Amino acid sequence: MKNFLRALFSFVCGLLMFGCNGRAIEDFGLEKLSKGVSTETDVRSAMGEPEMVWKEDNGSRTLEYPKGPEGHRTFMVNLDAQGIFQNYTQVLTQQNFATIKVGMSRDQVRRILGKPRTVVKFGLKNEEVWDWRYLEGPTTERFFNVHFDVDSGTVTQTSVSDPVRG
Repeated sequence: MKNFLRALFSFVCGLLMFGCNGRAIEDFGLEKLSKGVSTETDVRSAMGEPEMVWKEDNGSRTLEYPKGPEGHRTFMVNLDAQGIFQNYTQVLTQQNFATIKVGMSRDQVRRILGKPRTVVKFGLKNEEVWDWRYLEGPTTERFFNVHFDVDSGTVTQTSVSDPVRG
């Protein structure tokens, strides 16, 4: 009986650890896609309707799949001009955050990071703040914030904050 309980306990702990580590990439449907083979219809069937479709100058398109507001990932799925799946990128990364610069427009930021988790206006500061939930390391949840001047619609600063625990 002790061995059975130990085995059961180990199994349950394993399940809990998997659940705490975020959703596996397979949950997003990406594992069903083959680079250079899958079509836009296949992508939409596997991942659902994109939040936004970005059209590139060369005829290719990028489909935006934010997994928020509670998720930590946003995927940009690239299709060539014929609508064939080429690759995908998880864009909520330190590398992409570093590309957000003072003076950029809302559209430029949205194109890089995808749909924000929240948009909050601060009237007295004439400021609008967008945020994205992301993971720093395997388990540390943070928020990347982009501050815009309301009148010009341009970035005034970026910041990082920790979630408020209640």
